[in-house]
Amino acid sequence: QVRFVESGGGSVQPGGSLTLSCTTSGGSFSMYGIGWYRLAPGKERELVAGSSNHGMTNYADSVKGRFTISRDNAKNTVYLQMNNLKPEDTAVYYCNLGVLYPVADYWGQGTQVTVAS
Repeated sequence: QVRFVESGGGSVQPGGSLTLSCTTSGGSFSMYGIGWYRLAPGKERELVAGSSNHGMTNYADSVKGRFTISRDNAKNTVYLQMNNLKPEDTAVYYCNLGVLYPVADYWGQGTQVTVAS
């Protein structure tokens, strides 16, 4: 079973930046498509960005041009660089297998991102 450990969240002002990390264990990371997802209060969990095992990336329209997903297969880690953060980006961010929808039916602890003045 693949395990996910997310980190890097915090509180920032609008326009600020954060970089999230998700380190996995228990599987062959380089063979996986993996995505970042977020869960905001009162909303359903949604895809933020995905990184395929072939080097392709995809993004939600709401974050295109502001967020960048990248991965380091040697470190079993996927990153999410978030720039120009907005209050509506406030959520708990998780990673999971799958670049369009989560494949694993379990989640890590997530990392909280709060964007507020």
